[in-house]
Amino acid sequence: MSSLSQEIQGFSAACLRKQSTRVTTVTGERFVETRRGDRFHAEREGDAACGFVQDSSLDLQVGIIRPFLLLCALCVTHVLNVAYGVENVFPDLFTYKTVTVLDLPETDITSYFPECFQFINEASQQGGVVLVHCNAGVSRSASVVIGFLMSQEKMSFDEAFSAVKTARPYIQPNPGFMSQLKKYNP
Repeated sequence: MSSLSQEIQGFSAACLRKQSTRVTTVTGERFVETRRGDRFHAEREGDAACGFVQDSSLDLQVGIIRPFLLLCALCVTHVLNVAYGVENVFPDLFTYKTVTVLDLPETDITSYFPECFQFINEASQQGGVVLVHCNAGVSRSASVVIGFLMSQEKMSFDEAFSAVKTARPYIQPNPGFMSQLKKYNP
């Protein structure tokens, strides 16, 4: 019986199977990386595609009357849509503002704040109620509301995050948004 030490000493990398790794960048470019000797080689593959999976099961698509009744019960007058690829479902019944934001850690969420905050403030001045939504209501919309509370209500990050988390327990801004919000100084 051979010992582990002998097996390790007798090991040769030549015994391993050759592998390749397919990499898709956020811009949709695809590469196949392979090792050739002591170097890695990346070869471009095919046409560009989305570097993310688009959510095609829209939140307001199924049972459309229930969300409408809920919005009416909450006296919502304005909808801030910060989703990617989500259409405004009731354009004749609510005032919409669409700000397309990708839910990627490298997206600068704070660059969208002025446009979003202006819409929320204008609605508030008109006596309106604003629903801020994205695809899942977990990252983008939560980040915009946290930023709004920090900017307009002068809350600290911890206070704003806690307030939004209390109202919607399953929020979880992506790591990039969390980092930006913690550094945000309105």
